[in-house]
Parts: sequence; C-alpha cells; structure tokens
Amino acid sequence: MDERKIRVLIAKPGLDGHDRGAKVVARALRDAGMEVIYSGLRQTPEMIAEAALQEDVDVVGLSILSGAHMTLVPRVLELLRANHQEYVKVFVGGIIPDEDIPRLLELGVVGVYGPGTLTEQIIHDIQAQTTRPEHQPNS
Repeated sequence: MDERKIRVLIAKPGLDGHDRGAKVVARALRDAGMEVIYSGLRQTPEMIAEAALQEDVDVVGLSILSGAHMTLVPRVLELLRANHQEYVKVFVGGIIPDEDIPRLLELGVVGVYGPGTLTEQIIHDIQAQTTRPEHQPNS
C-alpha cells in the first residue's frame, strides 16, 4: 500500500513581493517527496484558506517579510478552523521578531523559521508533526 504524500501549500500573504525564500522552501519540500502547491504573491488569508481547502493540504507554510504576521497568521488559523481543518499544520517563515514567536505558537503555529534556517530542519519538523486523521476527500 502506497503511503499518501504530505501535501503542502506555500503562500505569501499580504503585500510583500519577495518570494525567493518561499520558492527555496517549496523546492526543498518537493525534493523531499512532498506535494507542494505554491499560491503565489499577495494572497489574502481568505484566498489561502480556500486554497488549503480545495487542495486538501496537510500543511500551510506562510512566508511573511512585511511585519504583518500578527494580523495575517491569526486570520489564516481562524479560517482554517472555520473550514474544519484543525488538522492542518501551519508554519511561518520570514522576518518574525523573537518576542512574537511565543504568541504565534500559542495561537497554533507549529513552527517559526527565520532567515538562515536549514531546509532540512523544516522538512524534519513537517514530517515529524504531520499526522492526518481519516477524512472524506473533497467532492
């Protein structure tokens, strides 16, 4: 029996137009055997949550360099919960001040990765944290 690949949505919420890091992470996750969907630049939390639902993902990775993480991340988490996707793991990468990390983790983010984080660490963390309950596929 083939094991289902981990499905990851990489998204760039907000107005930040820099996506080099997001693309590096997306490629590393794909090379590690995950299915990766990259949603592109300037996504709203609503667009991200809808893509997560439509693509039936296990993980959402948010890349934020704009400083709007304390507004955007809680909204994405709220929308995922509204879609009954509590099982979706959310990680955040980018420029996140150390003092904001505990609050993001309290909200439900499973990992926060700053500049210089090894992609191997992100891959390991996703693999270790991703367990998916049985559910009905989207129709």
